Amino acid sequence: MPGLAVGIDIGGTKTHLRAYDHQNSVQDLILPSARWRVRDWDADARALVALAQKLTDGATIATMAVGSHGCDNQAECDAFEAAFARQAVYPVKVVNDSELLPAALSKTVGIGVVSGTGSIAVTRNSDGRMLVAGGWGWVIGDEGSASGLVREAGRAAAYHIDTGGSESEPLIQLLLATLGIDNSARIGSAIAGSGSAAILGQHAKAIFEAAEMGSVLAQRVIREGAGALVELVARLKQVGAEATTAVAGGGVIVAQPMLANAFLEQMEERFNGEISAEIYAGPPVEGACYIAKTMRGRLQAGQGTAPMSQIA
Repeated sequence: MPGLAVGIDIGGTKTHLRAYDHQNSVQDLILPSARWRVRDWDADARALVALAQKLTDGATIATMAVGSHGCDNQAECDAFEAAFARQAVYPVKVVNDSELLPAALSKTVGIGVVSGTGSIAVTRNSDGRMLVAGGWGWVIGDEGSASGLVREAGRAAAYHIDTGGSESEPLIQLLLATLGIDNSARIGSAIAGSGSAAILGQHAKAIFEAAEMGSVLAQRVIREGAGALVELVARLKQVGAEATTAVAGGGVIVAQPMLANAFLEQMEERFNGEISAEIYAGPPVEGACYIAKTMRGRLQAGQGTAPMSQIA
């Protein structure tokens, strides 16, 4: 019997492990990333190997694929993969977590766009070269993510007030409420003091609620956030990306149709069909499982493992 194919999606907030046997039976394990992750390659690889064994109850694992938030260039993917090679007796492929989105739709040459706690766009060309745009963190980047939207909402509110706008504007009122402050002068310090993208991103819901209430400011923040995600795709094309498909996913863009629709509309406007776009609403771990199952199939056929661009 072939061993299990295990896929892992490491997000900024949670980690999802899923195993498939040869009959496509599924086993899942979901836990907070903070429970096991210490940001040391060897320690993290060791922890995930142990979690995979727990998930599979000690059954034989044939292959594993990991999509990791925080592996934002090839050197980091290689370092994590090398750590797995020191811990596991089976082959492990490590990619950025955004790469799981096109893979979940069986696309191996596509642009993955994440809009969740943070934002990033990643693709690989046919030669295996990894191209990345975004992923710079909420202080200077992550536009179109939960944390980025809240930061930009704060900036929009500040400009609105500076230019004589009313503080009764729904976005300002909901920002005050969600940030737990009663003075608009404290919006900036409240955002700066949040301390992390995950904490700041928890306030993003207020922006969409304000937009639904008719807030022009909130609606503009959402449109511009979607435009920033489209811009990440454009940057990848600018540096030579070959992909003609972009697949977006992540907790924010999947949960908020207003952002998703604005992204799809602006992708069409920007690229005029040159790059198709869609939203993947399923669990990204399916992309890791697709990679792991394809690796298992290649091993069974005596073909060995392959670069990400040649997985299919």
